[in-house]
Amino acid sequence: MLESCQNAQERWGGVHLLIDRWLQERNELIRAFDVLGDTPEQLLADRPTLQKFCEILVDYVSAGHFEVYEQLTSEAKAFGDERGLELAEKIYPRLDAITKLSLAFNDHCDKGDCSDANLIATRLKELGGLLHERFELEDCLIEVLHTSHKTLAEAAEA
Repeated sequence: MLESCQNAQERWGGVHLLIDRWLQERNELIRAFDVLGDTPEQLLADRPTLQKFCEILVDYVSAGHFEVYEQLTSEAKAFGDERGLELAEKIYPRLDAITKLSLAFNDHCDKGDCSDANLIATRLKELGGLLHERFELEDCLIEVLHTSHKTLAEAAEA
């Protein structure tokens, strides 16, 4: 019985810590976005801040894509959560599309194509909307694929 409890804690406690760390990265991404200037002139004047934002953006979307989503899906499978897995199948394609657009924004800046401040400002505004959508979708996944299983994992520990 104790071994079962320990295994549950190791297995699902790790997912919880991964999500916590990832949500902290999200807050860092939001802060970095907020620091960027509102005007094209401000963006051009502070390229290091734009570059830092891009680094955080890539780290955040990569962690979601390659770590968190995979863990959430594994957890849902382990609990036999068909409803959650169906929801994930519907949401993942949109998250994947937003990931690709986020990486394209970063690639655009990495290539040095940031000289057109008006274009960068427009793309950044679009990216802000996409990130807002992404955060809502991710929160839904966390709620359905993790939080709903938390009580089951805690019951397994008891």
